[in-house]
Amino acid sequence: MGNYNLEEAREHFKKDRFATDSGMEVVSISDDEAVTRVVLNDGHKNAYGGIMGGAIFTLADLAFAVLSNNRHNLTVAQQVSINYLSAPKGNELTATAHFIKDGKTTCVIQVDVTDDTGRDVAMFTGVGFKL
Repeated sequence: MGNYNLEEAREHFKKDRFATDSGMEVVSISDDEAVTRVVLNDGHKNAYGGIMGGAIFTLADLAFAVLSNNRHNLTVAQQVSINYLSAPKGNELTATAHFIKDGKTTCVIQVDVTDDTGRDVAMFTGVGFKL
């Protein structure tokens, strides 16, 4: 795909069914940043009533995919890690992805996840391999 506008990105990533079926959406896209968002509901909660780590991870992974594939289609995740920083307190999560490095065959992207109260929820780092 590469260098798509917001509507093209939204249309393309509708195919990421796990994320979109969970209410996640692409908010913005540029050459250097991608933002995704989800409004939280009971379907995102774990057995203890908190937001499931997998929901946070999926939102960050979607932002990683949108940004990495905007710069180079097709890029796949080679290695990712996430640090959960705080439990979300708000009703919405936002993931903001930006490049740390964009090399010839790989890229490194950091995704910061925050809630709508401004709380830092997670930091995701992904290494993408360009096919």
